[in-house]
Amino acid sequence: MAMMLDEDEASDSSLIGQAKDGDRGAFGRLVERHYDFIYRVAWRWSGRKADAEDITQEVCIRLGRAIRDYRGDSAFSTWLYAMTLNAVRDHARKGMRERARAEAYGAHVQILGAAPEHPDDRVEALWTAVRNLPDKQRDAILLVYGEGMPHAVAAEAMAVSEKTVSWHIHEAKKRLKRLLRSAGESDRG
Repeated sequence: MAMMLDEDEASDSSLIGQAKDGDRGAFGRLVERHYDFIYRVAWRWSGRKADAEDITQEVCIRLGRAIRDYRGDSAFSTWLYAMTLNAVRDHARKGMRERARAEAYGAHVQILGAAPEHPDDRVEALWTAVRNLPDKQRDAILLVYGEGMPHAVAAEAMAVSEKTVSWHIHEAKKRLKRLLRSAGESDRG
């Protein structure tokens, strides 16, 4: 008589096959079985609990989309390890971009000569001023400084030439300097 396997003892390959066929329960058991492994790898590489949790959640989401692509050429844990490392790298790149943007915003506020007392006030004042720019200038600033796009890519997104993007940014900086200077004067007055 064939022995029935308890659901908790079902092999990865069985769960993977069921998950590929759309069995959400099997997918859930697969994630549950490997969640701690994903978290450990994410924590080891990121060194921060919050980042490891974010990365683990991202891997679980990616796994839901990618499970159908798993061919079984390597062990599932090896495939999952590679997926987790990719998520770690993506998370690190995202963090670097966000830090660079924050530093750029702070530097631009200082360059514009209108630095309120509190850093959060500077950022908020800058974004308030950016929202008051003419459309094309605002778009150029948001794409280049907000999204970190090179001028050429921003030009493509705006359907203008690269020189036009540079001109909009130049004009926006002049306007922002005036807006932030007048905002600073009204705060003191």
